[in-house]
Amino acid sequence: MRKKIIAGNWKMNQTPSEAVDLVNTLKPLVKNEEVDVVFCVPAIDLLAAVETAKGSNIQIGAQNMYFEDKGAYTGEISPVMLAAAGIKYVILGHSERREYFAETNETVNKKMHKAFEHGITPIMCCGETLEQREQGVTMDFIRQQVKVGFLNITSEQAKTAVIAYEPIWAIGTGKTATTEQAQEVCKGIRMCIAEIYDASVAEAIRIQYGGSVNAETAPELFAQPDIDGGLVGGASLKPDFGKIVNYK
Repeated sequence: MRKKIIAGNWKMNQTPSEAVDLVNTLKPLVKNEEVDVVFCVPAIDLLAAVETAKGSNIQIGAQNMYFEDKGAYTGEISPVMLAAAGIKYVILGHSERREYFAETNETVNKKMHKAFEHGITPIMCCGETLEQREQGVTMDFIRQQVKVGFLNITSEQAKTAVIAYEPIWAIGTGKTATTEQAQEVCKGIRMCIAEIYDASVAEAIRIQYGGSVNAETAPELFAQPDIDGGLVGGASLKPDFGKIVNYK
């Protein structure tokens, strides 16, 4: 039985002092040993969030990282730095990173390898645009993202990875894929993993749904057989995130 994982993506929000306040506010609200709870915070908040979350069930994740250990890469943050700071998870290939910062399936794959090398669990994002969905190429597009993203990742590594399916047309728009649409794609992703590896890896890997998840939609979404939690945006900055984590 796969353990649910519910991660909050704070995006470019919260100063360090605000991050401390928010973690302290949410700590008592997200207590749930049945799920893994992750706050993915801006780089400047990482150390403060790790310190504030100590002794709680909250793990801290980063929103991005570079695929080199160190070097002349101004403005980037390395997996070595993240690991040293106590970071357990990192979001890779979010659609906003792909759209605004020219990330590709190939650079996401490089980051996947580096994350595993340094003991950080990747949350690899995939998802289609509204145009791609209307053209009927959703799974073709997502299968390519998954297959390239997991290129040369070992089966043992893949079992511990997290995939976040986020239809781009549902991110921050208030629109949510129907439960049936979300389950259909997450099932397709699991089938793709089975093709790359085998049934045991597909059964082990956790697949989240993201895209305007809220306290009302979470219970039905998370009840689906192939949806193992959520990657939550705006709602993760509010006390209602506790309701999402305690969705039953």
